[in-house]
Amino acid sequence: MADSVKVSELVKSIRLDVYSGKEFLDKKDIVVSDISRPGLELTGYFNFYPHERVQLFGRTEISYAKGSMTSDERLDIYQRMAHEDTPAFVISRGLPIPQELTVAAKAKNIPVLGSALPTSRLLSNMTNFLEGKLAERQSVHGELVDIYGLGVLITGDSGVGKSETALELVKRGHRLIADDRVDVYQQDEQTLVGESPKILRHLLEIRGVGIIDVMNLFGAGAVRTETDINLIVHLENWSDDKKFDRLGNGQETRKFFDVEIPRITIPVRTGRNLAVIIESAAMNFRAKNMGYDATKVFDENLNELIKDNSKKN
Repeated sequence: MADSVKVSELVKSIRLDVYSGKEFLDKKDIVVSDISRPGLELTGYFNFYPHERVQLFGRTEISYAKGSMTSDERLDIYQRMAHEDTPAFVISRGLPIPQELTVAAKAKNIPVLGSALPTSRLLSNMTNFLEGKLAERQSVHGELVDIYGLGVLITGDSGVGKSETALELVKRGHRLIADDRVDVYQQDEQTLVGESPKILRHLLEIRGVGIIDVMNLFGAGAVRTETDINLIVHLENWSDDKKFDRLGNGQETRKFFDVEIPRITIPVRTGRNLAVIIESAAMNFRAKNMGYDATKVFDENLNELIKDNSKKN
């Protein structure tokens, strides 16, 4: 989990315009993902003013300040809003920047940013970005691969063949997100996101070969920075003593934070093409989500056969 995010990262990600304070973008830290819309503060109510948040001004805030306050009153309010730890002032809809806001911001080294986006969309974009950056993270040993648009987390004991399987999947046209270590975080109540640590990004380790750069060898289309995790495939060495699911009736899941992710276990045995099996598992998972369950079709066919045989007897 990152303790803070530089304002420069927010500007780059959301594509914000910088009106003033460009020299302070790398010096200002954002420590909370919540965004403040300072409507009450414009009326002079500062009892619970969250000055450590990014302050977002929309049409309502700008119109109120312009139509209901004098220039001196606006300057006084903006100066009270400008604290040393205030990360930035952001104005939406391409609205004109109040001169008094620029003066107050410069006095406290606060960048003034803007965007042509509507206020609600800009608020959502900034919140999603900051929540992802500041969210608590958990490291998982495994591979994360984008297979037909599904994020598949491949887990298993060391040496079971996870990296080699990921490499084969990349050769088959799928995209690598992370090798060996996957950092996961909860984006919302139903979404778990996985990404690669920066030091391992686009790299894959193959025993006997060493570290390879997937983007350099296979092109930019072979990698992604992050993806939602939709399915976990656990690789387990074959054992005659263990019973593996043959019909797909299992309802296994693994929980990360508050999100339950479906999990299937695939036995590893000499001669099995794990890449093709995992690819098929991803397609089957997608088919189930679209309403087609091959197991149910098999059960229905079996029941029909039993009925037919019973009539003949």
